[in-house]
Amino acid sequence: MSETRLSRREMLASGSLGAAALVMPNLSFAATTASGRASNAANRREEATLLTYLGASPQSLPKLPYAQDALEPVISARTVEIHYGKHHQAYFTNLKKLLADTPLANATLEQLIVKSHGREDMEDIFNNAAQAWNHNFYWKSLSPVQTKPDARLNDAIVAKFGSIEALSKQLMSVSASQFGSGWGWLVVDDRRELAVVKTGNAETPFTRHGQLPLLTVDVWEHAYYLDYQNRRADYLAQTIAKTLNWTFASENYARI
Repeated sequence: MSETRLSRREMLASGSLGAAALVMPNLSFAATTASGRASNAANRREEATLLTYLGASPQSLPKLPYAQDALEPVISARTVEIHYGKHHQAYFTNLKKLLADTPLANATLEQLIVKSHGREDMEDIFNNAAQAWNHNFYWKSLSPVQTKPDARLNDAIVAKFGSIEALSKQLMSVSASQFGSGWGWLVVDDRRELAVVKTGNAETPFTRHGQLPLLTVDVWEHAYYLDYQNRRADYLAQTIAKTLNWTFASENYARI
């Protein structure tokens, strides 16, 4: 992968949506001066570009990509039933209540996340919208059948980590080290390089770090406790080795 770093303007001019998303330093767009207003307008354009890249997720629970028992024996049907049908659904239910009769009632998850991130007065909206989005992404990050990265992603993995096995070990280690609830992610960072990161609670890579997620593993206890109890490392080892959806990750990487 090229190590050349493009300016934000060059990325926007090139039409590279993924690259434009990666270089955003933050998602707070206050401006108080004439030059600040000009900067604010540019930031709004970048915000629109980011939202275009991320997509338009409605405030409704999407259909699970596979049957509830499809991930067995790694993740049981009972865990999926409760995780997807109770926890995931609850985030959408809470959003509906929080946003009823407000101008944001029909906003996409991505719009809600961007607008509410870092705002104390919108903390509940952020937590529920981000968790809804994270879970949407999580179910797509898993596959009932074993998959492999495509050639382009595989080359990038080898160049950065040495092998997919080395990447898997790092993803497991970083995810297991998340204190409390959170997520482990394979991302593309602001240098357009692969990286493994973790986020706490509802945080997402594209808000906290300005990074593009390729796939994720959930390390909230409700993701694994019925099957593995306190053995988070065992859950991660099995999930990463047997159920990661590298086709999904490859599709995301191809958009950069």
